[in-house]
Amino acid sequence: MVYIGLKPTMTYVFQVVAQLNSGASPVVVRARGNAIAKAVDVVEVVRHRFLEGQVEIGRIATDTERLTNREGREANVSAISIPLSLVAPAPTERGPASASLPTPE
Repeated sequence: MVYIGLKPTMTYVFQVVAQLNSGASPVVVRARGNAIAKAVDVVEVVRHRFLEGQVEIGRIATDTERLTNREGREANVSAISIPLSLVAPAPTERGPASASLPTPE
């Protein structure tokens, strides 16, 4: 499980990629409150820039958690959990090596 907080987005991206590559499955990206947007960013960067075609999103769960704030009052805070699983890489189409070379005249 990767909890999203105040660190830069790429810190969490590297954590998720490292856990997925080490065989952990599913890796759950979890965030509360204002960090929800960053959690979605982390998942999208992992899916589209680092492990394109290799990650599947599971069932996304949303929740409301009741927390006590700094002033001692209780407050409702939204939360999200996004499970990611590594799947077989998508096959790529490759032609013969000579197809990409220009033909001599």
